Amino acid sequence: MKTIQRFTFSTLAAAVLFGFGGCSGMSSQDKNTAIGAGAGAVGGAVLTGGSAVGTVGGAVVGGVIGHEVSK
Repeated sequence: MKTIQRFTFSTLAAAVLFGFGGCSGMSSQDKNTAIGAGAGAVGGAVLTGGSAVGTVGGAVVGGVIGHEVSK
C-alpha cells in the first residue's frame, strides 16, 4: 500500500510542477489559485492517506483560499 501512496504523491507532484509551466500568461490571482489548489491537493492527500476524496477536497479548498488571498 505504501508503494501506491508514493506513486500517487509523485504523480501529483509532477502534475503540479508541469502545471506551473503553463502559468506564464496568468494573472497574479490565477497563479495564486493554481498554487493553492496544488498545495491543497498535496495536503489533502497526505492528511487522508491518499484518498481521492481528500485530495480533491484539498484542491478545492486550497484553490478557494489561494483565490481569496490575492484579492
